[in-house]
Amino acid sequence: MKSNDYAAFLRSKVVTAPIGGFAVPPEEISPALKPHQRDAVIWALKGGRRALFEAFGLGKTIQQLEWCRQVVRHEGGKALMVLPLGVRQEFTHDARELLHIDPPVYVRNMAEAEAASGSLLMTNYERVRDGDIDPQRFTAASLDEASVLREFGSKTYQTFLDKFKGVRFKLVSTATPSPNRFKELIHYAGYLEIMDTGQALTRFFQRDSTKANNLTLYPHKEEEFWLWVSTWALFLNSPADLGYDAAGYDLPPMEVRTHIVKPNIQAEDKDGQLKLFHNVAKGLTDAAKEKRESIDIRVRKAKEIVDSDPEAHFILWHDLEAERHAIRRAIPETVDICGSMDYDRREQRTIDFAQGKTRIFATKKSLSGSGCNFQKHCHRAIFVGIDYEFNDFIQAIHRIYRFLQDKPVIIDLIFTESEDEIYRVLMQKWEQHKHLQKTMQGIILKYGLGGVDAEQAMLRSIGVNRVIQKGNAWTAIHADCVEETAKMEENSVDMIMTSIPFSNHYEYTPSYNDFGHNEDTDRFFEQMDYLSPNLLRVLRPGRVFACHVKDRVLFGNVTGMGMPTMEPFHAQCIGHYMKHGFAYFGMITIVTDVVREN
Repeated sequence: MKSNDYAAFLRSKVVTAPIGGFAVPPEEISPALKPHQRDAVIWALKGGRRALFEAFGLGKTIQQLEWCRQVVRHEGGKALMVLPLGVRQEFTHDARELLHIDPPVYVRNMAEAEAASGSLLMTNYERVRDGDIDPQRFTAASLDEASVLREFGSKTYQTFLDKFKGVRFKLVSTATPSPNRFKELIHYAGYLEIMDTGQALTRFFQRDSTKANNLTLYPHKEEEFWLWVSTWALFLNSPADLGYDAAGYDLPPMEVRTHIVKPNIQAEDKDGQLKLFHNVAKGLTDAAKEKRESIDIRVRKAKEIVDSDPEAHFILWHDLEAERHAIRRAIPETVDICGSMDYDRREQRTIDFAQGKTRIFATKKSLSGSGCNFQKHCHRAIFVGIDYEFNDFIQAIHRIYRFLQDKPVIIDLIFTESEDEIYRVLMQKWEQHKHLQKTMQGIILKYGLGGVDAEQAMLRSIGVNRVIQKGNAWTAIHADCVEETAKMEENSVDMIMTSIPFSNHYEYTPSYNDFGHNEDTDRFFEQMDYLSPNLLRVLRPGRVFACHVKDRVLFGNVTGMGMPTMEPFHAQCIGHYMKHGFAYFGMITIVTDVVREN
């Protein structure tokens, strides 16, 4: 073994996002971009496939437009921008009024895309997912409000993963995701082809033996995980994060008002006895029942709030179709949208409200909670009901609570007394969200734009401090076993007894020298190739190498197969050691109870 070869192998364990783009001098970026926007675009162009996780109102729209413009200018072809419904007017405005370029052409299908004369095109997520638009025909693709990819296994995520695979330039843009949603970040990395989703889950996450199908981040992997993320994702909460003046980027005051209503119904227990109070709606089933039974009283409260401020524009967030119908009956002025409505009609109603043409807009968080900017004419939002979905809740709030909002924001929450537990959990998650946002902000402040310092920080995890302890007839050496066995005399050991890491199933240290610190079994045996020849060399002829190993359960959410499978690790070890000159002569099988182990 050559020491420089092994050192190179250890350095190759440092995983950073590949760089597949091109460099653009700052002076070639449109002067319409603010300094923080310019830096972000230059960084994303150099990377080729990158994510912009920026706070609401920092200008992700103009950054996407400029990124796409630069890609087609440099590489040719066309760029496709994929948007939520009701957002295209934002792109049209920024292109025409800020960049002073022809606005991107909206296309509904591939025929329109091919016929379009412009190089910048835009469409909606639904038309890519359900229609015939082929991303492979574009040089670049940008996903606006990419949080639609959040849930692994969803139709949208799986469809987009396959349809966009291989597109050389890819950008995802969304508001800063919650840092406790680690898997969401993993899925973005999978879409961007930074790292396979299953590989990333295996590298950074451990199985939670107390909860089925649940993975948690290895405690000693947390810093490395964030370092790795910072090489392909830019977290930005303010221009000040990049050292620029943050004047004008202060959020307005916000007041959250709660309205606890009591349904006009009698509650009965399972024995038919009347109760003065409803049980606290802790479960999803109880919460859904409570929602259905309290629709009329909640909508009446919403009407009171709307009537109390006749000059203000309101957005009424609801979850049930029955709520939408009740809102229309109680407040006839309401303009609403629903999932069954034609795409164009739904989008036009959304645009009309954003432009202040309508005063009251009723919609669901699933339809308008991402991407839409309503802050120009609206500073009041009413949640006609609440639920446990915090991410949808916070996204909906930020449709009006964002930079450039010039009025104090008022959020009205309407819920029943038995839904107090839901409200408490929602507020608790909000506080946690604020705290963790600060943690994410520290990533770029500590490691710099593009993770340059992050790679150096990860390299510092290579190496082991050699420690020797001796006693009567024994010597214990703490070191890298590859480097240590290379120094030992030939035929100097009477027996080797060990339990090696089971591929990357266990990690004992944060050092890259750790054998468990490999992304897959192939890489594990690649490192073992540096050790095994010396194990054979130091072992006296005819003596025993006893190695304890274990087959591995591979879980479906890691492999993507949807079912657990087995990796025959013991057989792979037999083949490996025989390849290096050992003679196989026997195996003892120890049957274990996995449930008892957990």
